[in-house]
Amino acid sequence: MAKIAVTDGLSAEAKVLLEKNGHEVVVKFYENSELELGVLNDFDAVIVRSATKLTANVIAKSTSLKVIARAGVGVDNIDLEAAGNEGIPVVNAPIASTQSVLELTIGHLLSSVRHLPKSDRSMREGKWEKKQLKGSELAGKNLGLVGFGRIAQGVGSIAQALGMTVHAYDPYLPPKIAKNQNTRLHKSVETLFSNCTHISIHCNLTDETHHLVNYDMISKMPGKSNDGIQCGNHVINCARGGIVNEDDVLKALNDGSLSTAALDVFEEEPVPADYELCQHPNFHSTPHIGASTIEAQRRVGLDIVNNVMAVLSKKKCDYIVNKSHLK
Repeated sequence: MAKIAVTDGLSAEAKVLLEKNGHEVVVKFYENSELELGVLNDFDAVIVRSATKLTANVIAKSTSLKVIARAGVGVDNIDLEAAGNEGIPVVNAPIASTQSVLELTIGHLLSSVRHLPKSDRSMREGKWEKKQLKGSELAGKNLGLVGFGRIAQGVGSIAQALGMTVHAYDPYLPPKIAKNQNTRLHKSVETLFSNCTHISIHCNLTDETHHLVNYDMISKMPGKSNDGIQCGNHVINCARGGIVNEDDVLKALNDGSLSTAALDVFEEEPVPADYELCQHPNFHSTPHIGASTIEAQRRVGLDIVNNVMAVLSKKKCDYIVNKSHLK
């Protein structure tokens, strides 16, 4: 059948499924230099996560590929247009990690307002800073969601259960969807920020959204909620690195424009050991673990191999992300 490269890992169950269907699976990470030399030209399919970068040059030297698969949601590490020009469909698995990412987002949101990371660090240093670590409630506050897809809608549902009012900005969303979710849809990202003390990012990384969250945007946040509480301003990003300008976040934390910031994704990954933002007391982070749960990894593996096998067997696949580029 097909020879399939798995460059960034895959669940054992998913690998077995491919092999039971007669495919040869090679699990191996390739350096950029190897990819540039055309190492993938020996394969019918490649399954990647975020570590492998499939540039236009890599794709041009991988003409034997019949499908490129991203085991996850974001495909900014794949040149979709280049793949389309070569007639190679790109598929992803957008649903598998939804629950895991939205739960991590809520975790970061709660950690921010109740100072959980700062409290833990303080306790480890032998301190008892009960008076200094007074937080605020989420109830009664405005949560702004940049992007309102599946994950954001799930976050919004939990936030509403906690008593928050949910706002969203998504220029591609039919207004009736937001209305059905009891969410106020804004016509501009500027008005979203000016109305919300808590912001969570849930959009794709594109030229349009690169550094969308910057110092000027953060400066529009009110710092005071509708219930009259000086709760400060809080930003969370569990979507894609690069949407948030990390230098501007550090600047805003330093001058008090931003009370806390929490990131699971970064413009450069992994971050350097001496990364300055990670040293700030009002910043906390996780190393891109949004989809890193037992359940999500099982789902994403099974979803992506089923999508790969559908394309290889010329069956219908609903998760081809570069249809507009295919030639």
